[in-house]
Amino acid sequence: MKRAVPGTSILLGGSAVAGLIWVGFDRSGSAEASGERLERGRAIYAANCASCHGANLEGQPDWKSRLPSGHLPAPPHDASGHTWHHPDGVLFRITKQGPAAVVGGGYQSDMPSFTDVLSDDEIRAALDFIKSIWPERERQHQAELSRREKGESR
Repeated sequence: MKRAVPGTSILLGGSAVAGLIWVGFDRSGSAEASGERLERGRAIYAANCASCHGANLEGQPDWKSRLPSGHLPAPPHDASGHTWHHPDGVLFRITKQGPAAVVGGGYQSDMPSFTDVLSDDEIRAALDFIKSIWPERERQHQAELSRREKGESR
């Protein structure tokens, strides 16, 4: 029976540690753990989004029917809504600039721009929290849309 070469064990162990460290990094490159990032996103969502989109991401009642103002109610961000139908870039721009700036054509919405309210990282953390609530099927679909948006292949 052959004995394992000590260098190989060290190399494999080091690779495993490096992999665990890499998993803990978020997209911005900080070492904030994903669990901490999701909790931060949950707090940002609660403070800035829940009053319209619901504490449980359920949206406003009858969200597909226009209000007397002609605007649409806030949609749900859970799997029953359409948020997961959009790639990351679109979700980010809608949050940062407001839906009217993204949709164009004179579209009007009650949702404000968060440009002067949230940092880019705070927006991404809130979106990461929203995505963490979706079932696997919706997360996978949205992730594929985001890969295509970036021009990445599987």
